[in-house]
Amino acid sequence: MSDPISYSATLKAIRHAKGLTQEELARELDVTVSTLSNWETSRHQPVKAQRKRIVALAAESGVAEERSHMNHEDNRSSADGKQIVQVLDLFSGCGGMSFGFQWATTSRLAYRVLGGLDIDKHANATFQAMHGRPALDMDVRMLADREVLQQALQQWGYDSTLPLILIGCAPCQGFSSHRKKDPRKDGRNHLLAAFAEVVVALEPELVVMENVPEMLHNKHWRHFSKFRKTVGEAGYTTRARILNLAWFGVPQERFRALVLCSANPLRAEMPLPQLAPSQYKTVRDAISHLPPLSAGEECPNDAMHRTSKHRPKTVELLSMIPHDGGSRRSLPKGMGPDCHTTVDGFRDVYGRLWWDRPAVAITARCRTPSCGRFVHPTQDRGLSIREAALLQGFPESFNFEGPFDDKYKQIGNAVSPTFAKCLAEHIESSWFGEAPATDPGQDVSKAISKSISSSLASLKRRAKQADQSLHLA
Repeated sequence: MSDPISYSATLKAIRHAKGLTQEELARELDVTVSTLSNWETSRHQPVKAQRKRIVALAAESGVAEERSHMNHEDNRSSADGKQIVQVLDLFSGCGGMSFGFQWATTSRLAYRVLGGLDIDKHANATFQAMHGRPALDMDVRMLADREVLQQALQQWGYDSTLPLILIGCAPCQGFSSHRKKDPRKDGRNHLLAAFAEVVVALEPELVVMENVPEMLHNKHWRHFSKFRKTVGEAGYTTRARILNLAWFGVPQERFRALVLCSANPLRAEMPLPQLAPSQYKTVRDAISHLPPLSAGEECPNDAMHRTSKHRPKTVELLSMIPHDGGSRRSLPKGMGPDCHTTVDGFRDVYGRLWWDRPAVAITARCRTPSCGRFVHPTQDRGLSIREAALLQGFPESFNFEGPFDDKYKQIGNAVSPTFAKCLAEHIESSWFGEAPATDPGQDVSKAISKSISSSLASLKRRAKQADQSLHLA
């Protein structure tokens, strides 16, 4: 394997051949003098787009590309001979996606998580505690400044000679169906455009995005379309599908849009479902082994197995909900908040989870029975932090930093590590062109015009029909 280009020597040779000062060459490369100085002293390495410009300038100047005498073989292969692939996680939250990549069982790729970036300080603290890597407290839009991007790459320990997978799971709240009656525009949706610019600057081998299905709906399509156009002009193929994470062993029915982008279309192959509906992991599978708790109690052996201290009236109300999937419809007339008794909607509110089904989608408010079907199947309380995390696909060894409420927020906003693990293992196959071919005609290639709930119902129906066909066969 050839050693990487020594840009320090090449840049100095270009300046000598063209008779340029550092300031003049920096202007030609459209960077600051400080950035060029860092390259010439080998403190930083240029990113791919900048390397192309340097190579072009070297050719114009008649300068041969110098090769470093240092042996970088160890950087390109891990101790067991696997190819090292860097993983950088923007909008990283507590690190669910990154954890899945680290958790993955692979034979040919060694995923090296460099770090994360988020504006949530508590999520960043969790990321750093669980990954031992820096999570920068920063808005992704700041990376549009090339000097800031260079400094961030240095903090992460980015190696421009190694391949990169760039993760960008932008905040979903702006797209969420919970905002469907809110006419205001949400500035968070413009983060997709900022992320696209980072993709163009870093030129990763693969881009991975996970978000709510509503991102692909007609209402928000312009944001995704702009992202796809920007990276498309840089040579990337973009594919998008809506997946049920229960297909991949997550013990909840959680529908998410998955977007993969690569200049090599084989690496953007979509993962296929691993489980049929009859094989889905259930609430019982995930949390039945945990010791029982009363409302407000904390397990002495696990600080994450702790629940909200509900008001006595709330505990009394929950005690009247039938076990194993019961709902507030079973409450005596007049029992419960007036706001819930005068309307027919919000039917999952104060509902219990079923033992032998996947959970409903775990949200940032999953500690609160009044926010959905988040009551324990048999105990008169909401979910503990540990229960919520297990239902989201975190391993039992994963702990969260920050205040009590914020731990639930981190869990609800996270990408499921169980799904991310399956995805990382699938990517290893697609990396070498060995993943099963998937039909792009089944992708979401234009805006979804019908309601998202109708689209998800169709997905569930098709999965059940396929499951029944297998049983009949």
